[in-house]
Amino acid sequence: MRRTLVLLILTALAPAAALAQSAGEVERCFQTPGACSNSGAAAPPPSAPAPPAAAPRAAPQPDYATVLNSPEPDRRKLQESLRTLDKYNGPIDGNMQSEPTMKAIGDWQKGHNAPVTGKLTPPEAVALNNEAARTPIKRIDPSSQAAAAPPPVPPAPPTQSNADALKALQARLAERRKAAEPKAEAAAKSLVADLKAYAAADGKGAAGEQFAGFAKWYADNKATGRTVGEIASVIDDYGDAKAGAAVTSEVLIEVKKDSNSQSQCLVFAWIEGSPRRNAQTFSCDDVAGVEKWKTDQALRSAWR
Repeated sequence: MRRTLVLLILTALAPAAALAQSAGEVERCFQTPGACSNSGAAAPPPSAPAPPAAAPRAAPQPDYATVLNSPEPDRRKLQESLRTLDKYNGPIDGNMQSEPTMKAIGDWQKGHNAPVTGKLTPPEAVALNNEAARTPIKRIDPSSQAAAAPPPVPPAPPTQSNADALKALQARLAERRKAAEPKAEAAAKSLVADLKAYAAADGKGAAGEQFAGFAKWYADNKATGRTVGEIASVIDDYGDAKAGAAVTSEVLIEVKKDSNSQSQCLVFAWIEGSPRRNAQTFSCDDVAGVEKWKTDQALRSAWR
């Protein structure tokens, strides 16, 4: 019975002794670290190796595909925002990869110190639309509109009937002819006097020297035995030309042979002067020749 009691006491004290020994050992190792290495106590477990350093992660690439592939109304709105900000004046067609659109985006990015790519990321698209929404609407200055307005169109003159227009034209021609007629009649009268003098002198005088065609006509008639009778003129045209006053006069000349007589018609054209200039003779049938002469002299008729 006594032995059993002793064994029970020793068994109860064993854990306490082991605990006391462990506490003493810990204190000894703390005060003298070198002593712990020689003792039979177990060494602390080795520390685990440090994990390898993680490789640096690559910077994410900008997302341009989202805006480029966004619905067409969204892309049109971005172009409208660029136009509102005076960056874009091209068509609103939703083409974000057209040259004008990419240039406008680049200009906007440059103004915001962003990388100039000509393409938008989603955050940039939002910022662009927001900025355009805050931009006040430009209104036209009425004063500048008034300054740029074209002058008023004068009222159209009242319409005139064809009959009234013809009467007005005839009145103007009558006034011009009345003013020019005295000069034209004097020129024609002088011509007739020279033609008569030439015939009276039997082919000599100023008329033949100035009008070579008349001199030939006179010589041809004389060769066939004809003589010149009465001479009368009718003024065909008169007016200012580039070299002076121009006259064309239709002249009827009576030609006689024996008891027969007939009238021959000639047109004399000349520029007034002493002597006459650019003088020519035409048959009355040569209308084209007479009109060409008038054109060459740049005749501004007072008759028409």
